[in-house]
Amino acid sequence: MRVTKYTHSCLRVEGDGAVLVVDPGAFSERSALDGADAVLITHEHADHLDVGALTEAVQRRPELRIFVHPQVRPMLDAIGEAVTAVDAGAAFVAAGFPVRAYGGQHALIHPDIPRVANLGYLIGDGDRTVYHPGDSFFVPEDAGVDTLFVPLHAPWAKLMESIDFVRAVRPRRAYALHDALLNETGAKICDGHLQNLSGTEYAHVAPGTTID
Repeated sequence: MRVTKYTHSCLRVEGDGAVLVVDPGAFSERSALDGADAVLITHEHADHLDVGALTEAVQRRPELRIFVHPQVRPMLDAIGEAVTAVDAGAAFVAAGFPVRAYGGQHALIHPDIPRVANLGYLIGDGDRTVYHPGDSFFVPEDAGVDTLFVPLHAPWAKLMESIDFVRAVRPRRAYALHDALLNETGAKICDGHLQNLSGTEYAHVAPGTTID
């Protein structure tokens, strides 16, 4: 399993000729969807779900399958035949990869802002697992996460939560996610704390970096 980190929260997972993409949003490169067999969407916010990009991808590749929370499904009615609704706890196969959905709600931004549905996805290949939490710090209990992508910065997050999230999941290694809102100076500060305090191997990689 090879994972390529694209801008912000988009991941491209490849193995045995199959391609699975997670959260190809408006901040990420549309090229992440090239040749994709399946897509996982964590929630409805535009930095995670680019409806136009998905519509174009399905038009180019009608066999593309998209998995979303039931609350997100109506946003993709125009390509509804390609979309499958899944809820927290669901186990399914996407692009040949076993996937389990976790969580159910977006992290709280502010009490005056309604919370939307959010799913974290644990993706496996038989030997290793990758966990993408979307916009949440939901811990997949007893999941055995090998590679964790940890949200680095968001309106709904603070650094202490990111550090404690990594500690709670206890992955073999962790990489930064949800990082497009930080400038270089802020990223260096956050990265330093995660490297020193998270309790695991941590790295912040540039868009386009592939992790084996």
